[in-house]
Amino acid sequence: MAECGGVDSNPSSHTMDKSITLPPDEIFRNLENAKRFAIDIGGSLTKLAYYSTVQHKVAKVRSFDHTAKEAASDKLYEISVQEEVTARLHFIKFENAYIETCLDFIKDHLVNTDTKVIKATGGGAHKFKELIERKLGLKVDKEDEMTCLIKGCNFVLKNIPHEAFVYAKHADSEFRFQTTNPDIFPYLLVNIGSGVSIVKVESEDKFERIGGSSIGGGTFWGLGALLTKTKRFDELLQLASKGQHTSVDMLVKDIYGGSYGYLGLTGDLIASSFGKSATADKEFSKEDMAKSLLHMISNDIGQLACLYAKLHNLSRVYFGGFFIRGHPVTMHTITYSINFFTKGEVQALFLRHEGYLGAIGAFLKGAEEDNPNQYSWGENYAGSSGLMSVSPDMNPMQRARSGTFDMLEMDRLERQLMNLPLLQDPSSYIPDTVDLTEDALAREYWLDCFEEALDGVVKRAVASQPDMPEAALRAEKFRQKYRHKLQTLRNQPFAYGSLTVRSLLDTREHCLNEFNFPDPYSKIKQRENDVALKYYQKAVKSLEELSWEERQFALVRGVLAGNVFDWGAKAVSDVLESDPEFGFEQAKRQLEERPWLVDSYDQWLERLKGPPHKCALFFVDNSGVDIILGVMPFVRELLSRGTEVVLASNSGPALNDVTNGELQILTERIAAMDPVIQASLSEDRLTLVQSGSSSPCLDLSRLDKVLAMVARERQTDLVIIEGMGRAIHTNYYAMLSCESLKMAVIKNSWLADRLGGKLFSVVFKYEVPAGKPGQDSAALTPS
Repeated sequence: MAECGGVDSNPSSHTMDKSITLPPDEIFRNLENAKRFAIDIGGSLTKLAYYSTVQHKVAKVRSFDHTAKEAASDKLYEISVQEEVTARLHFIKFENAYIETCLDFIKDHLVNTDTKVIKATGGGAHKFKELIERKLGLKVDKEDEMTCLIKGCNFVLKNIPHEAFVYAKHADSEFRFQTTNPDIFPYLLVNIGSGVSIVKVESEDKFERIGGSSIGGGTFWGLGALLTKTKRFDELLQLASKGQHTSVDMLVKDIYGGSYGYLGLTGDLIASSFGKSATADKEFSKEDMAKSLLHMISNDIGQLACLYAKLHNLSRVYFGGFFIRGHPVTMHTITYSINFFTKGEVQALFLRHEGYLGAIGAFLKGAEEDNPNQYSWGENYAGSSGLMSVSPDMNPMQRARSGTFDMLEMDRLERQLMNLPLLQDPSSYIPDTVDLTEDALAREYWLDCFEEALDGVVKRAVASQPDMPEAALRAEKFRQKYRHKLQTLRNQPFAYGSLTVRSLLDTREHCLNEFNFPDPYSKIKQRENDVALKYYQKAVKSLEELSWEERQFALVRGVLAGNVFDWGAKAVSDVLESDPEFGFEQAKRQLEERPWLVDSYDQWLERLKGPPHKCALFFVDNSGVDIILGVMPFVRELLSRGTEVVLASNSGPALNDVTNGELQILTERIAAMDPVIQASLSEDRLTLVQSGSSSPCLDLSRLDKVLAMVARERQTDLVIIEGMGRAIHTNYYAMLSCESLKMAVIKNSWLADRLGGKLFSVVFKYEVPAGKPGQDSAALTPS
């Protein structure tokens, strides 16, 4: 029941189109390293899945052997670019008409595969079995359709944060993406294919079909064809989107002359589907009949889903299947029905990658020896199509183009990710401060901002690889790819879930990695780290000469001044490019004087007069002056107070953010000249951990499992988040179960103006959870 009508028995309706040429850079990528295939064939669409290993470049740092003789002349560390192999999942969706062309393409480009079997599901798996086996030389092994569907659904809900959404047709943003609850179970899956299957999913492997109906997508298609003589499903939906059901349906007001107040029925409710056609002596338009039929089927399914949800006490109801398939008109009618029958208590949830669930599940069934579920996976924005890219309502030009393909790529992450255990309510946590899908003005600004910065990023990427003559060509390909992504997001802001500054930054990092620019800022970071280290002892000495209260303020100003050194901010990068001598003292002079834009410093100072914190978890930001002259003296003071400190830094590079590999080397060097840091390391009171992120922003629901365990075991009672990306663009409103300190300098004039401040305004936000003394309610809201 994955698709309406199962498989068409008329062979002529599936003409094998071999006229299209497939671009290997875009479709079926990395086939030469493909292993293990799965396929889901429905009535009109084929979804192919395969696993590949991807070889790409990574920037590694290695400490020099600093003997006394070498220390004066050598750099702090050396940078090498190495090849690394990672796993990637590819999912491709295309019309059945192109299946032979696609199989030929795979056969011609497939170099080697470990498997002799292709897992298959869907109604068309039997029809095309012989063709697949003949073309690919692989044995087709059929898997249960419903099992594959559930496995696929569990996988995307666990691994793609903005997978589920609510559809609101008349809202400013039609798509409202949901925060995935860390525990995705239990839920109800209503799969609308030819008929309807209603499945209760309780765990990874425990699910039960608890009900269903023979009135589903096939009913809409079949009755629609009889009523309108329209044989194509998409054309039928197009008709429905233009129709007025009130011409055909009998409403409450048609019977009672208005509403039926005694029963709480409004006048515009449907009293009888197609009721007017029995008495009216006239012809009805195809559009109106299609719309009436769509409402009738959707209302029936909606009521059925609500009854089962209430019967089994389930609040999460996901809708999928060929009937839905991302069509706005269908999602709207289902949503309206659910809202009506539950009085808003249950939301109709849809999935961004609903069309791939069967293929993903079939793939997982064939890959159990590797157990993909033991890893965390992330959507690769560089290689994935966006939501609605083939919807006739949203993009008719692309839909009409022959041979439309849709793709999803997911990369295996090196470490398992999980929630920070200190989140007050993980199920309601939203990392991003502003959803650009809902804020048109902000969206336009940031899309323009990222496009204008593109030339600079390209220049920086080329400069980072001076010994590679082909770097300029790769950089130009990066420019084209990222510009295309920005164009997609202008037209479809919801393409990859909620559009945020974080997702724009992450998409750029994915595109840079795609063209082997793993760390364009590596040499800049190396130079700035070398310079800043020379001033560390002087900075510490000058701090020690201050009184206690003066020192606390100087330490905070030091962190804030260090945070100015951010190559990701144009206002700063322009200064750093034009004035290489711009230093720590100049940065301090740039800072806003108190009172700051957001100012909880007095509350923080009072807290410091009390007992020391047990353990502080500090999410650090930039390399160079920021980490060495700003963060480390601040950390040193916490350690001296008796507080354990955990420094969390990026696992992989992003802009000039310090990585865990770099921080390990920096901390060793600082320890060699600072007894406080040296003792703290040896006593395990200062710990360095990876965040699991390679982004300038921070998602506290997707952190390295080791970090989460350390935070819990150390009884962390203070979380410090530094930087514009981590504390303003993300996590400004994050509610934690312990004390938190968010520090940042606003280095973007448009953002500063919007927040009621100016360039280099300061945000210093100290918060105590409700119920604890000293609670602060500093607010930052657009003016």
